[in-house]
Amino acid sequence: MKQQLTCFFLLFCFAASAQFNLSGVVKDANGYLVPQAQIKLSGSGISKETQTNDAAVYSFRDLPSGTYNLEILSGDFIGFDQVVVKNANLRHDIQLDNAGDYELDAVAIRAESIKTKMEKQGFAVNVVSTEEAAQRNIQTNELLNTTVGVKIRQNGGLGSNVEYSLNGLSGSAVRIFIDGIPISTFGSAFNLNSIPPSMIQQIEVYKGVVPGYLSDDVLGGAINIVLDKSAGTNLNASLSYGSFNTFQASVNGLYRFDKSGFTVKASGFHNYSDNDYEVSGRSIVVTGLGGVQTPITARRFNDAYRSTGGIVQMGYTDVSWADQFYVGFTGSDDYKEVQHGAFMTIMPYKGRFYESDVALANLSYQKSDLFADGLDVTVNGYYGRRNRQLNDTVAAAYSWNGERAIDFRGDEYEYTWGSQQEGGPTLLKISRNVASVRSGISYAFNDAHKVLFNHVYSSIDREDSDALRPLLENIFVGTRDLHKNILSLTYEVNAFNDRLKASLFGKYYQQKTISKDPELVTNDAGNRVIVDEVVSSNKKFEGYGFAASYGITPKVFLLASAEKAIRLPNETEIFGNDGDNVVANSSINPEQSNNYNLGFRLGAFDFNRHQLTLSANFFTRNIKDRIGLPIETSLNVNDELIVYVNQGSGTSKGFDAQLNYSFNDKLSANFNISKFDLKIENRGTEVAVPNTPFLTMNGNLRYSLKNLFQKQSRLDLFYTLYYTDEFSYLVPQGSNTVGDEFFKVPEQLAQDLGLSYFFPDKRFVLSFDVKNIFDRPVYDNLSVQKPGRAFYLKINYSINSF
Repeated sequence: MKQQLTCFFLLFCFAASAQFNLSGVVKDANGYLVPQAQIKLSGSGISKETQTNDAAVYSFRDLPSGTYNLEILSGDFIGFDQVVVKNANLRHDIQLDNAGDYELDAVAIRAESIKTKMEKQGFAVNVVSTEEAAQRNIQTNELLNTTVGVKIRQNGGLGSNVEYSLNGLSGSAVRIFIDGIPISTFGSAFNLNSIPPSMIQQIEVYKGVVPGYLSDDVLGGAINIVLDKSAGTNLNASLSYGSFNTFQASVNGLYRFDKSGFTVKASGFHNYSDNDYEVSGRSIVVTGLGGVQTPITARRFNDAYRSTGGIVQMGYTDVSWADQFYVGFTGSDDYKEVQHGAFMTIMPYKGRFYESDVALANLSYQKSDLFADGLDVTVNGYYGRRNRQLNDTVAAAYSWNGERAIDFRGDEYEYTWGSQQEGGPTLLKISRNVASVRSGISYAFNDAHKVLFNHVYSSIDREDSDALRPLLENIFVGTRDLHKNILSLTYEVNAFNDRLKASLFGKYYQQKTISKDPELVTNDAGNRVIVDEVVSSNKKFEGYGFAASYGITPKVFLLASAEKAIRLPNETEIFGNDGDNVVANSSINPEQSNNYNLGFRLGAFDFNRHQLTLSANFFTRNIKDRIGLPIETSLNVNDELIVYVNQGSGTSKGFDAQLNYSFNDKLSANFNISKFDLKIENRGTEVAVPNTPFLTMNGNLRYSLKNLFQKQSRLDLFYTLYYTDEFSYLVPQGSNTVGDEFFKVPEQLAQDLGLSYFFPDKRFVLSFDVKNIFDRPVYDNLSVQKPGRAFYLKINYSINSF
């Protein structure tokens, strides 16, 4: 009897501790293998994630007997299934169909894409997938520029200054985030022209009303770059070369040890371009004897750009105490030549450039169901140093032909102040200690009610110095500090069987700035002493808003959102920045806006193999103390220096709309339009804001050919167009329009072509793109011409098991 009990006990222990494997193959509707599909497993107290390998095989090892939920993601589609592992290894295959339904064995489930789910939450939001762009010669900014309601305002080629306009509001009114951290924390090398789409999971574009989890002082909207967080072992690398000696390379990979969960991931990029494209226009002239100016077509000759950056992280993923825990390092450096000031003038720069570098330590933690079901916690923090140095020591003046400029007598001309820009030679260095911590905690009481609390803290401690100044003068250089706290509380509710989804939130803003400028004064005893002159401010504001959606039918949704938004002036607007030709303005006020959105989403409607989706959003922004550049006139349009000011109160109102069509997973088309008016009160008169395009349209076509040259290969053909209506640099002058044509930019239509060839093993993708195929002159702002026709070739390599 004792022996029987012992055997029974051993068998029970074996059954309780035995572990089994779950595996299978993922195929599409045509039976082709689907590599890189994400598979998430949860249940029995276990949470794991993997990806299908090059043979489209997924595998989960060491699972105890039990019931498990599977979540399958491929591209934009998501599906769910439930499997039972019972005392044996289990083979479970998955097949996807063209409509986004997953046929899991004999069970068919209709699934919405992640993009569609987010766009039905009530916010005026677009979710941009990067899967296609990652294979092509497309920068992240170009991808955003085709998104409805978004206009990229870029001052030239690769590495040039970029502003983002959402429904007419631009500049710092629109905030860019990387995983919820302001992109400014990462330095100038980490910009959306540098970060390759292959490092990005998706891009979230919020217009006007921003959810509480992105707690920040955002006025016009936010663009959140969500980096790839897949926990499956993978590697991706790409090389691209094209016009203007442009070279871009990127690599990102992850390796996870299945037993321990220890994970190492790294990513890096390198970009270089001469940016020596041709320009012409009213300022592109050569001045000869007697001051005679001859218009020419010239090549930019002092505009090269280089950036290098990378992220290394290590930690644990999918373990009992953390979904993700990483500590890591982020570093970058870049070099940018400066061809001219804020405007293209007749005397370009040569020898003016800046360099910058960043070194940041970071920690991130994420855990769902911490201590209790429904309690989720996230923390993401960065701390480090950011440096930037401006080099301007050349006194010689140059013409647009790249040769020395001459005066009216024919003698070579030199600037009396000894540098390209007025103010004298400089080796100005701006050093910043930066910190940014974003934390969030949420609790879901049930499927219908959820509360979220978020907090973001950021600080900048800035010191300026100049190696060309005397030692005593450097001692008297001041410091500039900026500290910001923003808190948000959000309540989310789902009602009427998920037909009504609403989010109510409140935000609290606090910003403290401190300027210290030492000066030499005489005290009461008659001695000369150094005293700090301190100017500080501590500003506090409150904001609030809501977003709601209501499903009249499963395919007809009404969307509404509103927010009282606050945008505090940033470091550059308050303290200035010589590297960007920006003068300080310590008296600038925060800008405020009451933002409203009302829209609808129709579809997706299926007609045989056709699919159609239509969405639109009507908006208004009532702005107070708008921050921007001074209203331009013919007197200041050639100024080299700029200063940010409060332009006054104003209103932006308009609409944007988007139509998506697809046929049989072969042809897809997208068209969108954005139209708005932006007016402000200037000296008691309401005027249209100058240098702003009020009407833009974009279109995309993609056609896929399968098995064209090889079995299981695919050729994708792309066409993109960008339309911008006519706009002027000047405020309308009433009936007196003499000379206005000189400052107008005519309507623009730029067109791109591209193709991508996917080899059968899906590891290699070869892409070729032609930008601006008809070589049209293209301008975004401040009379600065962008590159003309350009050609790019790219090869992409990826594997999911090694």
